[in-house]
Parts: sequence; structure tokens; C-alpha cells
Amino acid sequence: MSFGKLYGYIGNPRTGVSLMAAKLAGLDVELVTMGGGNFSDDYAELVPIKKIPAFVGTDGAFLTEVIAIVTYFLSQVDSPALGTTKLEKAEVLRWLSFSNMEVAAKLSLWWQPLVGRLPYNKKNVEKAEAESDDYLIILEKQLTAHTFLVGERCTIADVFSAALIYRAFQYVFGASWRAKYPAITRWFTLITNQPFWDTLKPAPAVFVEEAVKYTPPKKEPVKKEAKKEAPAAQPEEEETKEKAAPHPIAALGNAKLPIDSWKRTYSNEDTRPVALPWFWDHFDPEEYSLWRVNYKYNDELTLTFMSSNLIGGFFNRLSASTKYLFGCLLVFGTSNDSVITGAFLVRGQDYKPAFDVAPDWESYEFIKLDPSKAEDKSFVEDMWAWDKPLAVEGGSKEFADGKVFK
Repeated sequence: MSFGKLYGYIGNPRTGVSLMAAKLAGLDVELVTMGGGNFSDDYAELVPIKKIPAFVGTDGAFLTEVIAIVTYFLSQVDSPALGTTKLEKAEVLRWLSFSNMEVAAKLSLWWQPLVGRLPYNKKNVEKAEAESDDYLIILEKQLTAHTFLVGERCTIADVFSAALIYRAFQYVFGASWRAKYPAITRWFTLITNQPFWDTLKPAPAVFVEEAVKYTPPKKEPVKKEAKKEAPAAQPEEEETKEKAAPHPIAALGNAKLPIDSWKRTYSNEDTRPVALPWFWDHFDPEEYSLWRVNYKYNDELTLTFMSSNLIGGFFNRLSASTKYLFGCLLVFGTSNDSVITGAFLVRGQDYKPAFDVAPDWESYEFIKLDPSKAEDKSFVEDMWAWDKPLAVEGGSKEFADGKVFK
């Protein structure tokens, strides 16, 4: 019998921990995917703050906030994951709150600006790093003396805390940091290699060798409107770059139609009446593929200009694939209620070799498009023309801003 519906999405740590808690308690909970924060009007009415996860039970229960949700799920069977004594139950709540409000809050202000998910300010990032250390030292001390955060077995506090610092290991907890915090590293490796971790993330611990460094975005001379940006770099310049940094897509050889021909057409001609018909006349699906690119964490977006800056940072980190990519990422909606999506042309049939040059590429979802389908073809045209709103469940969002990668 269904216990209720959980609103969220796979890849979001708070959603993942809620699902795992339901699984541990043996509850039949249906996940209603919100598409990375692409909230419907019905959900916005249900949860006006537009945050996830949220739970609606078949018995009338309604909960927001992850700690409340996981506690409610596990308390249905008095699960030992909540602790086995009154003191342990209190300690589990302590570490859940500590990781959520202190550790995760500071870490996000450290790593998110470095990968373009928040505006970068050197002073603020250094401050967040220092303040993160203040809280991580507390965690390290606890895990030096104990295998787990509470008692002698893994609890929901361990799972939740590990899920919240997962991205930090991926981006900023390099080899030198792990040497400084061996107990946290040991504990994180232990938790993320447990069978239940698949409910939260698709892979075990991911360790970056060296912390990601901020790379300022290139300045764009003119925002794309009636007139478009200047033509791409000259072939001589591109050949020099290729020799300096070989790219795996280079093994495919030269395409019959160089992607630069399309970039020049897009830059110098009106988009719908001239550029798009030219593209479809010359597009070769054996040499190139088309992809829809969706940002996974739309629920974390705030001001639209900051979302645009996020795209700019991502594009800057994609520069090594300039010879093999063309596309647009657009911001639709208003501040605190926006989404990022777009369409890309990729040399070859696999998106990953082109995009994994950017450290934050996994923050995006990639869906292959079939231009023989009218809806896929229209999506590409709309993303490259910048002149239509985005259809979303329950309505649409107006175009706010965008950037071209070429």
C-alpha cells in the first residue's frame, strides 16, 4: 500500500536521503520528479517556498524539510538508523542539524563559486573555506574517536552528512585536504561504498586530486541580439591550440562540413530566416549529434543575472572543446523561479568527450535529440533563436537571458 508521494529528484542529496529512509523503513513511497527544480503550478501552490523535498502522505501527512521527513519515515518502524537509546536519538538529530545548517552551508559557499554555480568573490570564497574548516575540525575530532557519528553502527546521520559533503570531495577536498582530515576521508569512503549508497548517488566516493581553481569567464563583446558576435578564431589559431592540447574528439578526423562554417553563418545571418534553414540543409547526423542540455539544480537558482553568470563560467571551462561544440544555454523565468536549458551541436555521437573538460559538467543533464521529430527540431530552433518562451509543466516561462558557446 502506498505510503505517500515524495517530491524531489534523483541526484539531489536531500531527496536521496529521504528515499533511502523510506527504503530502510520498508515504506512504499512514490517519487514525483520535479525535474531539477522545474516546479509546476500545482507544486508551487502546495509548497510556496518552492523547495524540495516535500512529502504528502496517504494519511494526510504533509511535511517539508528533510530532517522532518527522514525522521517521520524511520519512526514508523522505530528504525535503529535513528538511534537505539534516547540519548542516541538526540545525538542523531544533533548531527543531522549540524551537517545541514553548518557544514553544508559553508561548504556550498566555498565550492559553488569555483565551478560557476554562484558568483565568484575571492574574499568570500576564502572566508567560506576558513569557516568550513572550523566546522570540519569538529567532525574530524568526532570521527577520530569513533567509527560513526553516533554509536557503533551507521545511522541516518552518517548517510545524510556524507551526502551533503559529496560535492566537496568532488571539487575541493584534494589530496592535501584529505591528508589533513584522514578520519573524515576514511568515514566518507566507508559510507559511500555501502550498498545503500546507490539510492543516493550513482557512484562511490569521487576524489579530486587537486582543488578546482576559479577561472574567470571571458568577456563577451556584445550580447546576442539582432547583430551577433564576431566570427570564430582563424584556422591558424585553432591548429596551434590543437597541438598544444590534443582533444579525444580529434580522433574522429575532419568533418565534411567544418563546424566553423555553421558558426560563421549563425554569427552573420538572421537566425530564423537564413541561419537555421542553412543549418538543416547542411546538417549531417552521421558526423554531428544534437543534445538538449538541462541544468540539474534549478531549485538553487536565485537572481536571473546570477544564472547567466553561471552559464558564462561553465562556457569558459568548456573552452578546450571549442572546435567541437556549438550551442546556446538560456535562462527562462524570473528571479527565484527560473530554469536553465539549451541545445548543443556536438562533433560525433557522444556528448561526454566534449563536455567532461569542464569540472562542473555533471551539474547538467544531456538528452540526445532526434531532428527527424518535429518537437526536437523545434526545440533546437527555439534555443538558437531566443525568441520564444519555454513550455513547462502547467505553463511557460519567458526568456530572460542567454549565452552562445562558439
